[in-house]
Amino acid sequence: MSSGTELWLIRHGETEWSLSGAHTSRTDIALTDHGRKRAEELRDYLAPTKFDAVFVSPMQRARETCRIAGFGDVAVVDEGLKEWDYGVYEGKTTAQIRAEVPGWSVWKNEIVGGETAEHVGERADGVIARALAAGSGKVALFAHAHILRILAARWIGLDATGGRLFALGTGSVSVLGWERETRVVEAWNRGFEG
Repeated sequence: MSSGTELWLIRHGETEWSLSGAHTSRTDIALTDHGRKRAEELRDYLAPTKFDAVFVSPMQRARETCRIAGFGDVAVVDEGLKEWDYGVYEGKTTAQIRAEVPGWSVWKNEIVGGETAEHVGERADGVIARALAAGSGKVALFAHAHILRILAARWIGLDATGGRLFALGTGSVSVLGWERETRVVEAWNRGFEG
């Protein structure tokens, strides 16, 4: 484990479902035109950065963002970066779910037919271990909102539900690093104009 490694968390660009607020995990949906524009902005922003390794979710929205951002040829698909499996709530917005289950929250209610927050946290721990083993510099992770939020929580020692404390926009960049031997959030939810 290297106390020099930075994890650069890059959320995929906008999709029709992220725009509407629909929970999207296993549905393999493409980026919108605006999402592709954000990926181009990511390319410009990330161009001067040298990464020891690049990992990407297998879902096309993350892979497309990674490719447009200029890292498709070097990225390694990591199944651990898949989004939280929302089970029966796939494709539904929080408002739609709350019409059936008042007060529902992905962070506190059972995800019927899907994953627990703790399981997603275990996947995030695995991604962190693989990223730390990949090099002592910068490692890019192209993925999705909830998995990246949970990964950030696990990085700083919170349980998986601590991810609720981190808002994360589409096409954003966040950096996890170190202050001496302590894991910290160095930058969070850096967005782009447009």
